[in-house]
Amino acid sequence: MAREFAKVGVVGLGTMGAGIAEVIARTGIDVVAVEVDEEAVDRGRTHIEQSTARAVAKDKLTEDDRAHLLARITYATDLAAVAGADLVVEAIPENVQRKSAIFAELDGIVGQETILASNTSSLSITEIGVHTGRPGKVVGLHFFNPAPVQKLVEVIRTVVTEPDVVTDVVSFAGMLGKEPVVIGDRAGFIANALLFGYLNHAVSMYESRYATREDLDAAMRFGCGYPMGPLALLDLIGLDTAYEILETMYRQSRNRLHAPTPVLKQMITAGLLGRKSGRGFYTYDGPDSPVVVPDAETPTAAGEDQVPPREIHRVGVVGTGTMATGIVEVFARKGFDVVLRARTADKAAASVGRVRKSLDRQVVKGRLAEADRDAIIGRIAPVVEFEELADCDLVIEAVAEELPIKQAVFGALDEVVKPGAILATTTSSLPVIECAAATQRPRDVVGLHFFNPAPVMKLVEVVATISTAPEVVATAHAVCEQVGKHPVHCGDRAGFIVNALLFPYLNDAVKMLEAHYAEADDIDTAMKVGCGLPMGPFELLDVVGLDVSLAIQRTLYYEFRESGYAPAPLLEHLVTAGRLGRKTGKGFRDY
Repeated sequence: MAREFAKVGVVGLGTMGAGIAEVIARTGIDVVAVEVDEEAVDRGRTHIEQSTARAVAKDKLTEDDRAHLLARITYATDLAAVAGADLVVEAIPENVQRKSAIFAELDGIVGQETILASNTSSLSITEIGVHTGRPGKVVGLHFFNPAPVQKLVEVIRTVVTEPDVVTDVVSFAGMLGKEPVVIGDRAGFIANALLFGYLNHAVSMYESRYATREDLDAAMRFGCGYPMGPLALLDLIGLDTAYEILETMYRQSRNRLHAPTPVLKQMITAGLLGRKSGRGFYTYDGPDSPVVVPDAETPTAAGEDQVPPREIHRVGVVGTGTMATGIVEVFARKGFDVVLRARTADKAAASVGRVRKSLDRQVVKGRLAEADRDAIIGRIAPVVEFEELADCDLVIEAVAEELPIKQAVFGALDEVVKPGAILATTTSSLPVIECAAATQRPRDVVGLHFFNPAPVMKLVEVVATISTAPEVVATAHAVCEQVGKHPVHCGDRAGFIVNALLFPYLNDAVKMLEAHYAEADDIDTAMKVGCGLPMGPFELLDVVGLDVSLAIQRTLYYEFRESGYAPAPLLEHLVTAGRLGRKTGKGFRDY
C-alpha cells in the first residue's frame, strides 16, 4: 500500500516551484514553500495568487476552493521550515552544485523516512542524491510547465532508489491528477532527450539558412500537427535553459546531435533569450510577451522584391496512387483543368472514381453541393498517353518513390510538354535535381512535396534545386496559395524540412526502447502528454510504416553521414521480420 503524504515541502518558488506548490495544495495537502528571501517569497506568492485567480475566472476553481488552497500554503525563507514534511520537492534553477547543496542541507533537517525529490529536467539525480545520507530515498519528480495544466510527470529512479519510494511517488503523482512515467537516470529523461535533439536540429537548419524561421515552424505545425514550431518553442522555453539542457545531454551522451548549435551561444551572449527577454528567434512586443512583432527577418509581403510568377491554367498529374488522386482533387476543386495520366484507361477511370468517392463524402456531410461535385469531376480529363499533357502549364509527377521510375517519367515529359511549362515532383526524400537531370530543362523543375492526405493537409514543401529558376519557385509558391495550401521553402536536401526533423527524432525513440530505458507506452505518453504532440513516436511509426520509415532514415544517413542518423538496429530487425506497422497488423504493437 502506497504511503500518504500529509505535508509536502517545495523549495524554490519560480514558475515551476509555484506551479508545483499550487498543484499539491489543490489536493488538500499542506504545503511549506521556501524561497531565499522575502522578495522571492512575495514573487512566488503573487504567481500562485494570479494563477488561481485565472482558474476561478475560467470556472475551473470556486472562490471557496481558492481560499482553502491559498490557506494550505505557508511561506518561509529558512529551509528548517520543512522539518516535518513527508516529501520535499526541490525546484530551484538548473545548477547541479546548488541543487546538491540544498539536498545536503535538507538531509540534516528532515526525518529519516522523508523522501527528497528534484524537479530537474536534465541533471543527474544520482549525482544530486550522493550528497545526502539517504540516496535510496532520492528521486526525480519532473513536472512540466505550466505544472497546474500539464499532466505528465516523469518519475526518475536511480540505481539505488528504493522500490517503495518509487511506488509511493508514482501513487502521489497519480493522486495529483498527473500521468506518471517511471524511467532511469539519464540526461534529458524521456521527453527532453527526444525533444531537444529535434529542437537543436531545427536551430542548425536555421543557422545554415536552409530555411527561414517562419518556414521551419510552419512546416512542423502544418506537416506534423505540432502545437508549436521548434523555434517558437525554444523562445518559450528560453534559449539559456535549452542550452543548459543540451550541454548536460551532450556531456553524458557524447552524441554530436546534442552538442548545442553555435548560434545558440551567440544569441545567449547577446541577451536574446526568447520571450523572457523580448527577443530570441523572433521579436516580441516586450519581455514575457507572447505577441510577435515584425523585425528585420520578417518576410516581405507577397509581390515585394519577387519575380513575377508564370500563369498556370491547366495542370497535369502523373500517377494514380493515393497521393496523385489527392492532388488531382485539390486542383480540380480550385477550378483548374486537370489532366490525369495513368498507365491504362482502367487505372485512370479507377482514379477518377476515387476522387468522386472522396467528393461524395463531402456531399453527404453537407460541405459540397452535388452540382459543384459534378463540376469538379467535369474538370478532370483521364488520359493514357504522355502527349495528352502537351499543353499543361504545370505537370506534377506522383509515381512510386523509386528514382529510375521518376527519371523515366521526367524524360518522357520533357519530350512532350510545351516550353515554359513547369515540371514538379512530389518526392518526399529523393533528390529533385536527379529528376531535373533527366530533362533538358532543369531550370523548370521543382519539388512540390504535398502531405498525405493531400485534400486535408495544408503544408506543401517547395524544393528548389541549384538549377531551379527564381520565377519557377515564385510560380510554385503562388499556385500552392491558389489551392489553399501553406508553402514553405527549402533546398534540395534529403528529407527537406519535415522528414529531416521528424525521422531522427523517431529513430532516437527506437534507440531509447532498444536500450530498455523506457517502454513504448511510456515514451508515447511522455511525448503526447508532456509535449502536446498528436501522436507518440511508436504510434506514428506504425502508421507511417516501418519499411517507409527505415527507407527515409537510410536516405538521411547516406546524405549526411551522421552517425546519430544511422537507423536503429531494432527498426531494421522489425522490418526484416515483416512487422511493418498497421498495414501488416504488427509493428511496435500488435493490432
